Amino acid sequence: MNIALIGLGEVGRVLAEDLADGSTLSAWDTAFAEPVSRAAHNARELPVRVATGAADAVQSAELVISAVTAANDLSAARDVATAIARGAWFVDLNSASPSQKQDAAALIEAAGGRYVEAAVLSPIGPLRIGSPILLGGPHASDFVDSARDLGFSGVEFFAPSVGPASATKLCRSVVVKGFEALLMESMLTARTWGVEKPVLDSLSNLLPAADWAALAEYMIRRSIEHGERRSEEMVEAASAVTNAGVEPLMATATARRQAWADKHRDALNADDLGGLLDAIRAART
Repeated sequence: MNIALIGLGEVGRVLAEDLADGSTLSAWDTAFAEPVSRAAHNARELPVRVATGAADAVQSAELVISAVTAANDLSAARDVATAIARGAWFVDLNSASPSQKQDAAALIEAAGGRYVEAAVLSPIGPLRIGSPILLGGPHASDFVDSARDLGFSGVEFFAPSVGPASATKLCRSVVVKGFEALLMESMLTARTWGVEKPVLDSLSNLLPAADWAALAEYMIRRSIEHGERRSEEMVEAASAVTNAGVEPLMATATARRQAWADKHRDALNADDLGGLLDAIRAART
């Protein structure tokens, strides 16, 4: 199958690695223009044809997978719509709001493509393309078998309309990304007082976990490493919350904390939770 990947960051790399066997891959990412970017680095290492633009990437593709940041979801669909082949699948993996996905769907459908909303409900790393993915839209049920044949073993038909799958993803993100933000704020304060261990130990009384220190370190590291992308996702979550008639107090605060975390990437060199927190604190002084 001829597959075009729009976006070659963390998710795009996993897709390229897992889909390379038996498929011909083309890729486009706006960050290709920056030689030191993750996307440019991935393009040099992966078995993909590096396209000159979105239109070049998709012109002969039977399947287009959009894996860009939430803020670029609609612009990616707009670029693809100029050249997508009639009848080609367009799978939108991005963490965008239901309304933005509906707008993207309208662009792709008007151009003759078959839009499929996709919502990934776990980190992509552990299960890779076998991750749980909800599919939505009028073409979603028809795409399930093709997706599974390609290795997307965790796909599930979820809704015949565009919107519910993304709403599920973003409501989940209010909790998960919010929990990351809460742990970071709590642990930075606890470290100032030297009480991070008793705080973490006390959490097991309410929320059992095998190793709260390891979980806290993992979540804080994820926020720092992917803070910009998470912040964009939470802006989309705030939009979804607002459209539901709820004031997005938590989603908006989480977006701000995730954006703040992105500014502390040097702390990732620390070896443990304490070192990580100290490195963040030191950068603030």
